[in-house]
Amino acid sequence: MRRFVQSLTDASQVDSSVPEGVREALAAFPDRYNIAIRNPAAIVFIQDGRWKVASMSWGLVPSWEKEPNTRYSTQTARLERSRDSRLYRSAWANRRCVLPLNGYYKWDRDSTPRQPYFIQAADGMVLFAAAMWSLWGDVDTGLLSFSVLTHEQPAIPSPLVPDGPRFVPPAMLAEWITCDARQAARWLLRQPQPELEAYAVSRRVANRKLDEPTLLEPLAALEAFDAAFDFGGADDDLEEDD
Repeated sequence: MRRFVQSLTDASQVDSSVPEGVREALAAFPDRYNIAIRNPAAIVFIQDGRWKVASMSWGLVPSWEKEPNTRYSTQTARLERSRDSRLYRSAWANRRCVLPLNGYYKWDRDSTPRQPYFIQAADGMVLFAAAMWSLWGDVDTGLLSFSVLTHEQPAIPSPLVPDGPRFVPPAMLAEWITCDARQAARWLLRQPQPELEAYAVSRRVANRKLDEPTLLEPLAALEAFDAAFDFGGADDDLEEDD
């Protein structure tokens, strides 16, 4: 997972079990269709017993780093290693959260050229990926950042590799965030995963400068349109990183 979509203004796509205040806060965030590493995204967490929604940078920066960045690849973290990792130990114990998203892009690396797919819930509802967050610096001026937890994910359709984010059922968000850190991984693996669907999209999504809803258009529909009007061209300025 290297890119994802956050378009949360349609409240009907957010399960009603999510607290109303959280749904309202999410709806206030701008629509984003190609969020890449180090870009901001809306994160849901609990602090001092209260629900919070904040903009955080994708790619966790541990609080012990000397500067507000890290040389490590921290946009995702393996579920089975996070609890004991120096990078994530503190966040795992005290700062679990969820990333709400409409879906994410995943590349079929066995195809030539490599083909991106968009993965989403089969029912079209917003997904909540298990994640962790960190604060670098002080509360007022510091950097908030997050990492998404990944694991084997058999719900991912073929031909894509069945590995990706683990999702938290909307009604169980608080339990994931507040459960005992020693049991959190086992708890997460027991949660039912949503039915997912995937369809091929244009390789234009590899260009991190693009952020528009047309990136979600199915490739088959785009090819049919091009054929009908005899359009040509090639993918330009691609910066594939997934």
